Amino acid sequence: MGALRTPQETWVEEGLRALARGGVDAVRVEALARTLGVTKGGFYGYFTDRGALLTAMLDSWERSSVDDVLDRIERSDGDVLDKARLAGQLTFSDDGLLAVDLAVRDWARRDPAVADRLRSVDNRRMQLLRDAIGTFCSDPDEVEARSLLAFCVAIGRHLLAADHPGRTRDQVTARASALLLDRSSGGKRG
Repeated sequence: MGALRTPQETWVEEGLRALARGGVDAVRVEALARTLGVTKGGFYGYFTDRGALLTAMLDSWERSSVDDVLDRIERSDGDVLDKARLAGQLTFSDDGLLAVDLAVRDWARRDPAVADRLRSVDNRRMQLLRDAIGTFCSDPDEVEARSLLAFCVAIGRHLLAADHPGRTRDQVTARASALLLDRSSGGKRG
């Protein structure tokens, strides 16, 4: 019986872990093979080169951070605001998905193709926020401003090192979310 081949998904998953740990420069075929405890020969059964792996990694990231999140929130209970909150929790919680998302953002600063992919993903995320906030706010300028601020809180809170005297980061984030997604202060009515 022949040796079992390392599945393609395993290469992609390990590539995403390497990306999250050390950025795009840490995604090296030899290093991945060593981490997986296999030879790099199996890699070339799936990918023509490192670039093909990086593309597969971006595809996987987009699927898990947008498509899978949108599918999951569609199946969830609650109104559109509850679903927007859930999308933020699923995407920007302190797990592997957040670390990969932040690493993709760093990568996008140096690679225009990755920046285009990130823009596409962020546009889909922003539209979810616009749709949610638009259910209680009719002023398009305020909808856009609130959506931007909510997205900035979701991402930026992981990058700030500031203290919040007498409060935890989670308490302040929850209050910011409540202010931004508050139906009672919904801008101009039509």
